[in-house]
Formats: sequence, C-alpha cells, structure tokens
Amino acid sequence: MLIQMSVWARPLIYQFFKGDQFFDPIDGRSYRKFLPYGYGKQRENALSPGTLSLERHRQMWLYLQNETDFFIKNAKVLHIAPEQEFLRKFKRMSNLNYISADLYSPIVDVKADILNLPFESESFDVIFCNHVLEHIEDDATAMSELYRVLKPGGWGIIQVPMKNSLEKTYEDFTIKDPKERQKHFGQYDHVRWYGMDYFDRLRNVGFETEPNFYSKQFSDAEILKYGLNHNEILPVVYKK
Repeated sequence: MLIQMSVWARPLIYQFFKGDQFFDPIDGRSYRKFLPYGYGKQRENALSPGTLSLERHRQMWLYLQNETDFFIKNAKVLHIAPEQEFLRKFKRMSNLNYISADLYSPIVDVKADILNLPFESESFDVIFCNHVLEHIEDDATAMSELYRVLKPGGWGIIQVPMKNSLEKTYEDFTIKDPKERQKHFGQYDHVRWYGMDYFDRLRNVGFETEPNFYSKQFSDAEILKYGLNHNEILPVVYKK
C-alpha cells in the first residue's frame, strides 16, 4: 500500500518541491530542496522527494550513466533487495533481462535467500546488492553466492554502510537488542559496521575490486547540486 501510495503521490510531491537548487539524475528533475534523512543525526539534503533516492543511489546512477554501457548493452541482471525507483526503471529497459530477488519484499520477481540463491552458476552479467550484507551474520556465504551466479567477465555493485576511518570491520553477533544494535552499528537491524577491510572480504571470495570514491570526480558545485557525499565509496566488483 505504501509503495502504491508513493507512486500516486509522486506528481503532487514534485509540484511542491520543484525548483532549481538540486538535481536528481535518476528522474532528471530539479528541486528547490532535498529532504533530511538518517537514523539519529539526520543528514541535510539527503533524500530526493521525487525518487526517494539517497546520496548513494544518485552516485550509483551517475556511475552507471557515465562509466558503463548498462543503459544500452543487452545484459541479464540480478538485483537483490531492489530499491523501488531502480526496480521501476530497470524493468522498463528493453536491453535488460532484469530479475529482482529478495526473501521478504512483496515487489520482487523471485523470493530468494541470498545465502542459497536459486539460480544456476555463472548466469548473470550484472549483479546489484546494496545495503543487504550488513544485516547478515554470514556475509562470506552471501558474497560467495553473488560471486557464484555472476558470469566470468561480469561486474556488479555491492554497497554497504562503511566507516572509512575503520581499518577493520566492527561486528559483534552477541548484540541482539535493537537499541544496542542501533547504538553500536547505526541501525537497529544491522550486525556490523564495515571498515576498509570490506574489500578484502570481497576479494577473499574471488571478486576483483578496489575502493572507488566516485563522487570525488565531481566538483563541489556538482556534489551540492546532485546531493552527493564526497566521502562515500562505490564498491564495484568484477569476475575474471
């Protein structure tokens, strides 16, 4: 119901927020403001009122648009726990064989457990899995499953909440209380804060990857206009 209401209300929302201060590359519209968002201390100008995208979503879209052939090349795509706006747009793209999957979401194509994906090995050209692994204790198995279903020569984006100041990931599975998890990991249903060793974890299951501060390619004016976080890493992975 919330998803359907958000689609219905979107034209009204745009009329209220339209302007020329900010630009959302996902819907190609300009806004007079973006909205604050975040658990605890909120980030200013983080949430686009038109697409409900955050900084990381807009960074990913700009990367896909500027650095890849995602929008023109035929590809079979697996999207785990798809963001609503991405799902809507990707499903309409005629060049994609797009499959969405999640264990609980009512809007996906396939109900699937990321720890045991119901897909054949080496069956996807592209995989997206954003802000999922921080919910899963056995993230190594989840990463291995993503690697397994990706074709050789394929690539993907696997975003997670990261603290760039942490060399080593902070996790403690004995912490079960939602309030304590929010205190330790930033959100009530997270089990870790990833550090820079996240890329070692990805490499350990076979991926090729390096930290990619993609937002740093933009000027300060562009970062403000798009509502980006210049310190946010975009984890792009590859399979030989």
